[in-house]
Amino acid sequence: MQETGRGTETAAERAVPRSVAVLGLGNMGTALADALLTAGHRVTVWNRTAARTAGPAERGAAVAATVEAAAEAADLVIVCVRDYPAVGELLDRAGPALEGRTVLNVTNGSPAEGRSMAGRAAALGAGYLDCGVMAVPAMIGSPEALLLCSGSEAAYASWRDVLGALGRGSYLGEDPGLAPLADLALLTGMYGMLGGFLHAAALVRSAGASVGEFTTDQLVPWLRAIAGILPGMAAQVDSGDYTATGSDLAMQVSHDAIGDVSRAQGVGTELFDPLLGLMRRRVADGHGNEDLAGVVELLHRR
Repeated sequence: MQETGRGTETAAERAVPRSVAVLGLGNMGTALADALLTAGHRVTVWNRTAARTAGPAERGAAVAATVEAAAEAADLVIVCVRDYPAVGELLDRAGPALEGRTVLNVTNGSPAEGRSMAGRAAALGAGYLDCGVMAVPAMIGSPEALLLCSGSEAAYASWRDVLGALGRGSYLGEDPGLAPLADLALLTGMYGMLGGFLHAAALVRSAGASVGEFTTDQLVPWLRAIAGILPGMAAQVDSGDYTATGSDLAMQVSHDAIGDVSRAQGVGTELFDPLLGLMRRRVADGHGNEDLAGVVELLHRR
């Protein structure tokens, strides 16, 4: 895995202006265009609703009247739209103008869609990179923005400097489906954490306490500390050895304290119940002496 970012590429690399088109100027597309302009690149923009091009134009971007004209003006064509069908539509509209160029698709989708879009780009004579942008628009241009890329390794190497202007690039491999999969896996972890926060916030609020103080003083430090166990759990998943090193599953499901207290406080348990149900199933299957990581076998069997 190769990484690039503002802290890794040289000042000379950052100073070389490149020609880039950005197709799609929602909040994320606009943030990408702005970061590229700030880095000194030559940026051409296109958007289905022309009014959205006004801001980037004021900041130095050229505005293309058509998708084809935008592609002709650039060597790298970044596509940031609603979904993969919309990406495919734009590739069709650009047509032969994409020949010899690289398409960087930052639209969220599935591994199968990423592979299919790579084939469509190749048929038009274009290189292809699928890229999961793990950031909100305000993070673009900072090292905290993570760009997970897969597809043509040659294209990634050629455009590392531009990725460095957007955030921290990470190359996952030649399979275009790797980036969409990693994107969704990271979002899954995020939503799991946010779901836990919402249940915790409901419990704290049910007692009349300040959710803000609880989050800042207790929850965030606790989550930072507990995140340290994840590499160990990952090693168990990779090895298949779930031997308990602390509280085993049988002990953890011996009673439903979280559910009992939640219900007593008038808090719904819809977010926690699915995990508890999986833990109980694993114990019922004879794996009560395992760590929590063993539950992964109920989600995906080897």
